[in-house]
Amino acid sequence: MKEEFIINNYLKKLSKNNPYSLNLNDDVFFDKNKKLVISVDTYNEGIHFLNFNNPDLVIRKIIRSSISDIYAKGVKPNYFFLAGSGNKKHFTNKNMLLINKSLSNEQNRFNIKLSGGDTTYSKNLSFTVMSLGYSNKIVFRNKAKDGDDIYITGNLGDSYIGLKALKKKIKLDPNQKKYFIDKYYSPNLPIKFSSHLFKIANCSMDISDGLIVDLNKLINNQKYGYLIDINKIPKSRQLEQLIKQKKLQKLNYLFNGDDYQILFTASKSKRKQIKLLSSKMNQKISIIGQINTKSKNYLLDNRRIPVKYLKYQGYSHIF
Repeated sequence: MKEEFIINNYLKKLSKNNPYSLNLNDDVFFDKNKKLVISVDTYNEGIHFLNFNNPDLVIRKIIRSSISDIYAKGVKPNYFFLAGSGNKKHFTNKNMLLINKSLSNEQNRFNIKLSGGDTTYSKNLSFTVMSLGYSNKIVFRNKAKDGDDIYITGNLGDSYIGLKALKKKIKLDPNQKKYFIDKYYSPNLPIKFSSHLFKIANCSMDISDGLIVDLNKLINNQKYGYLIDINKIPKSRQLEQLIKQKKLQKLNYLFNGDDYQILFTASKSKRKQIKLLSSKMNQKISIIGQINTKSKNYLLDNRRIPVKYLKYQGYSHIF
């Protein structure tokens, strides 16, 4: 069974009388009255990270990916709770010193505070992070409007190259390897831009599972489709060079997730304002397509590629 099937057919009915759960159709819990915004994420070794050879980098990645959900709602995270399951092989004195240093750096960088959690023995290594912020409003999913522009902050694809490098499935020179692996472990969250989402965005979320699967989630309860211009999907200069150097098919590298950039839609009337924000904040923000009333979704270059035939749809948990 797919993750979405389990949520929609088993768990959603349990949240029926809880409006703050947002019908289990967003990335956060939101209680407007108490101004609470909460997200929860679990990360398993071998699924969400390859191994624990670099515990400080793994912890950095999972903290940033967790608070990314809060930032994508236009809210600043204030606190986080960390639960870890593992054994003496994972939680050695050396590893704990590295983990502590990494957590301290992340706390200082994002002005967040470790506020509790849990530790349990397990044969398998796993972490769960709960992030919490305060706001009387958020930018929801499923609020797109017909004709909206579709935007992405930052670049897509670098993290996936980093993962392939860690798996030794792509050959890179030392500088390339360092760059892409760093992008995998250290996503650059658009935190300054996040606070402006309320002024411009109709709906938003972060890109974690991949552009296509997350775009489908963004509008999943709306009778809308979308057109995406492949050539407008933002890529770093390093990825552009790598694609050209190795003659890679770029479609294979843009939809695999772990990017943790903000995906949002906005009315065309906001284009000038967004362009000014992008320039003022030195934050890359790209229009990649439009929301429409058509039932089919397409990628465009010199062709119309039906999204359902795209080989790389992104990541989905299957049980």
